[in-house]
Amino acid sequence: MVKASDGNIKNSQILGGFLKGSWLFFGVSVFSNLICTLCTTVLPLIISFTVDSVIGNETAEGFYASAAQLFGGVENLKANLWIPALIIAGIALVNGLFSYTNNYFNGCGNQTLVKNMRDGLFSHVQRLPLSRQIMTSTGDVIQRCTSDVWNLSNFISNQMVALLRIIITMVVSVMFMFTMNLTLAGVSLGLIAAITGVSFGFRVIMHKRFRECDEQEGVLSALAQENLTGVRVVRAFGREKYERDKFDRQNEYYTGLWVKTGKVTAGYWSSTEFFNTLQMLVIIVVGTLLCLDGRLTAGELIAFISYNALLVAPLRELGRIISQLSRASVALGRICEVIKAPSEDLGGYEGRLSGDIVFKNVTFGYGEKPVLDDISVTVPEGSTLGVIGGTGSGKSTFAAMLSRLYEPDGGAVYIGGRNIAEIPLATLRANIGLVMQEGYVYSRTVGENIGIAANEPTPEEIENAAKSACVHDNILGFAGGYDTAVGERGVTLSGGQRQRVAIARALMRDVPVLVFDDSLSAVDSRTDAAVRANLKSKFAGATVIIISHRINTVIDADNIIVLDGGKIVESGTGAQLVEKGGIFAEIYKKQTALPEELEGGAL
Repeated sequence: MVKASDGNIKNSQILGGFLKGSWLFFGVSVFSNLICTLCTTVLPLIISFTVDSVIGNETAEGFYASAAQLFGGVENLKANLWIPALIIAGIALVNGLFSYTNNYFNGCGNQTLVKNMRDGLFSHVQRLPLSRQIMTSTGDVIQRCTSDVWNLSNFISNQMVALLRIIITMVVSVMFMFTMNLTLAGVSLGLIAAITGVSFGFRVIMHKRFRECDEQEGVLSALAQENLTGVRVVRAFGREKYERDKFDRQNEYYTGLWVKTGKVTAGYWSSTEFFNTLQMLVIIVVGTLLCLDGRLTAGELIAFISYNALLVAPLRELGRIISQLSRASVALGRICEVIKAPSEDLGGYEGRLSGDIVFKNVTFGYGEKPVLDDISVTVPEGSTLGVIGGTGSGKSTFAAMLSRLYEPDGGAVYIGGRNIAEIPLATLRANIGLVMQEGYVYSRTVGENIGIAANEPTPEEIENAAKSACVHDNILGFAGGYDTAVGERGVTLSGGQRQRVAIARALMRDVPVLVFDDSLSAVDSRTDAAVRANLKSKFAGATVIIISHRINTVIDADNIIVLDGGKIVESGTGAQLVEKGGIFAEIYKKQTALPEELEGGAL
């Protein structure tokens, strides 16, 4: 596929990349369609000759005379009318066979195209920076990967092939019509030009309408996706009616757009139907007058009416193609918006990283106000750094900087003296085990969720990781053990279980750096201590960064930093910070006061 990193890439180049692997299928389909079209256009000539020279008494001349000699001459055909009938049946058989190959290979090309587009979109979305992904509606992305892909592939496989057939049919039909009678051909084409003008005017109107419909379909998909994902929250707060009304309003608006679009479409079809009928009526009247005047034979009139029908029918279909062209161009534009979005260059794997981790004057902000403001801290190799702070102090952003989920606005992060901006992302992220606060769990079994971070993990490796995360006993208590399906987003697991499954997943890889972003917040203090003890004993050589709201989780770290307003306001060991009497000491006092009060009350 064409590389999307090229800012000057055109939509047609992206489409050409998607079509790789489909060209041969579509080529055979087009050839088959061409044969079918030729069979269709030659039939009126045979009928005209049969009516005028075989059934009638018109003298066969030129091509007709030469063709008749192949079957024993006109007199032999008069005596054996089954011969023209057999020829017509043979042409119909050939038409049927090539119609089959047309549909078969067209379907193969269509499915190959759809697969290429879906693979390309999914692969590119996977490489988009996190900053872009969190700003994009999931429902809108899904709509582009499904509905827009279908609209575009349907147009290419069906309408584009049909357009080629229409062009061939029109050219052949017009050619034969002009050879029969110039006057009648001029009348026919004059009316057809008017119909064509209406069709192109219709496309201009429909392009804007189709784009608005597609965008609102994305909004509707996003509402449905968010509601289904957060169904437990909806139930817990009794917001079913509110969510239903919100969906109804959007659905009503979306439906209204299609109703308005349908009105325009209905107006187009009714007007073109009127012009088509009027055109056919004029052709019959003028043709009849020419026959009475002796300037046209009955067979030629029948053939001319047949060719005119072959000309008018595609023109009616041309309106549908133009309508679909508007929709397909909108779909292509929306797909290309995703493909053109700059993606991360993962690079290759360069091996295991080592050395101290250094944050040097790191600044980052989502808007004007920085979330991290001039952060500088060194984490010696093999040590543990604790990070604590209030909500919105920049703790999670601090963790994301190390894996380059976000790029700093100022300053830099170093590992072993090397700027991580110079380290390929594939290498950097393969060396860091990051456990996020949410503890996301996929709709798979517990074992698959834990083993997803490793290549072909063994059951023993999965169990060892689960034991280190103190979730092994919980899993054995499930009906299916490690084969228990956890449901979408892990809804059948408790918050603490989800977090420990996510920790076990990170421990599946032997990495030199482990980052826990408040990933023990949903477990009790005893389990928290057990997990940290396991980490200390089994991953003693790893550099560990623990982010938490809980003092006990970071109290034993080699160094602790306290974030407040995006700045490091305190730094030191737990004992030093308690003795200092600052923010850390205040949090420590609050979090340890309740057990002491209970103990004092008991006495």
